Amino acid sequence: MKNLLIASTVLLLAACAKTPSLDYDKSADFSNYKTFSWVPNASLTENVINYQISPLTEKRVREAVNAQLEKNGMKLVDMAQADVLLNYHASVDTKINVQTMNMGYNYWGVGHNTYTVTNEYDVGTLILDVVDKSSNQLVWRGAKEGRLKKKQSPQERTDAIVDTVADILSSFPPQKTDNI
Repeated sequence: MKNLLIASTVLLLAACAKTPSLDYDKSADFSNYKTFSWVPNASLTENVINYQISPLTEKRVREAVNAQLEKNGMKLVDMAQADVLLNYHASVDTKINVQTMNMGYNYWGVGHNTYTVTNEYDVGTLILDVVDKSSNQLVWRGAKEGRLKKKQSPQERTDAIVDTVADILSSFPPQKTDNI
């Protein structure tokens, strides 16, 4: 039982330590990007069949992205005046965790017992795209995945989204010294 607790703690810490994945066009001059707008057909909920990605989730993500970019000095404007356009994608995948433990040896080394425990859990991925409006080219992409909790209050969901978006956008705009 002690080994199961240690293994669970290690897995939990490893999951919490996940950093966002990002990629960007090194030839893009991010210092020119001062304004942003959303791609007109941007939608998290289109063609998605999962109760955790709802219009409420979409609203929370948009508000968190807007707030974080404004905190970074950018301004939300109409699409006609925007330097960059934002798009986003989300997915939820079900994963299976399998843990097997061997225990129960007696004095003579017999009586071996094997216990296997399996459980399913959902992993959500949020991807944010930044497109240069003048060239219509993707210049930056950030993504983060994490284990989803099913029983959360609206405030807990909002807090989780705000933290995820802040983590993804912590490297936007990329600094000239960033190496990928």
